[in-house]
Amino acid sequence: MLSLISEHPLLCSLALLVLDFVMWRLVSAERVYWKIGARLVIFSLFSALLFNEGLNPMEPAQWVDDVPRHLAATGLQIAWWLFAARTLTVLIGAAMMQRVGHTGRLLQDLLGAVIFLIAIIAALAYVLDLPVKGVLATSGAMAIIVGLALQSTLSDVFSGIVLNTTKPYQLDDWISIDGTEGRVTDIDWRATRLQTAQGSMAVIPNSLAAKAKVINFSRPSDVHGLSISVHVSPHARPQKVIEALERAMIGCRALLASPVPSVTLKSCDSDGAQYEINGFVASMSQKREVRNQLFDLAFRHLRASGVSLLSSSENSAPSGVSRPRALLESSSIFSTLRQEEKDTFSQNMTLQTFRAGDVILAAGEVSDHLFIIESGVVSASLVRNGQTLEGGRMGPGEVIGEAGILSDQAALANFSAKTFCTLYRIEKSYLKPCLEARRDINDAMKNLLDVRMHLAQNLIREVPQPVVKKRFLQWLRSRA
Repeated sequence: MLSLISEHPLLCSLALLVLDFVMWRLVSAERVYWKIGARLVIFSLFSALLFNEGLNPMEPAQWVDDVPRHLAATGLQIAWWLFAARTLTVLIGAAMMQRVGHTGRLLQDLLGAVIFLIAIIAALAYVLDLPVKGVLATSGAMAIIVGLALQSTLSDVFSGIVLNTTKPYQLDDWISIDGTEGRVTDIDWRATRLQTAQGSMAVIPNSLAAKAKVINFSRPSDVHGLSISVHVSPHARPQKVIEALERAMIGCRALLASPVPSVTLKSCDSDGAQYEINGFVASMSQKREVRNQLFDLAFRHLRASGVSLLSSSENSAPSGVSRPRALLESSSIFSTLRQEEKDTFSQNMTLQTFRAGDVILAAGEVSDHLFIIESGVVSASLVRNGQTLEGGRMGPGEVIGEAGILSDQAALANFSAKTFCTLYRIEKSYLKPCLEARRDINDAMKNLLDVRMHLAQNLIREVPQPVVKKRFLQWLRSRA
């Protein structure tokens, strides 16, 4: 091996360049520090071979009489300057990635371009022994001509530098630029790319983004506002509507407690009254789901309060229908009962009220009755590792105590009133024969019990601690 290197140093130098190219392409991008370390080693070996052979990159090659060897040596000397520039840009990029992440990619590209320009000028001056002053003067004139021709493109480039410096948005931020809304997928030399909610790609020139109004929905990163509007009958008392919508907000556990969510009466006329719910969630990905959940909860709580929606004449229930009978109509489990069965059921339902904080069904208790929530918010909490955590919140139309009715099982969760609640109670002695006669209702209740058992088991299951992987630099620091 040593004899081969000593006899063919130029060929070995070329082999090192090929090895670096192959290694950089084949090694996984996740092992960036290993790739940088390997490149430093290869560059050191490449430099040692050149200097050992007398090929100083600061001087032209000396074998003028041997044309093939002179051309090969000149090419390797130029390659040394480019290799050094590439190695330096990779090191700077890795250092900047740790400090500023992907948002500094445009600055990295700019620094890399400057470093390569210096390397090319150095290679022209030292290796090819060209008059650099003349080259710079010619390149300056050409730069003026090209700059005038590419004025708009250069405006985008410098605007991109300003955007990366001031950082009004970063990669993966959800933003709106001059009315175009989407998630930032890339910020390059010329433009900012957004992926819209429809899945299409919007390309915004950096010069336009630097001048336009930018709304960043991802800042701050832990608080994101949302709002929904509800139109109700203008004949409904505002306080009654606001209390129902406040219960809907309490029933939505994903809403942050701070900043405090609010309900506002926006307008009221003969066509209807508009109320707006404003709240905040912890991440952008929750906004759509929470908005849908808020609409559903608002509908249920308003209906439980007897408030009409979107019509001045529509009622929440036909006139003459009792409250328990109307509750059976809106229940997802008992809505399939025939009309005469609902009439009989409603006559065997007893109204019970609970104040905020009262326990409706304690964990470990075998219920001999079924509760159907008419109004209010019920909290279901469990215990994991000695700590109480809230598993969910329930609203109008949902049932409590199905485990004791179906299989005499104890309740896994503790059900307590989050707000003032009214519930209708159905005794097991009456309900059990009805479930045996109506298999569809029995199956629906079993499916509900299975879902709740699965959710409860997932909540109380211990979460394994993640294993922290050490990177190459961390491993070196621990060895120091």
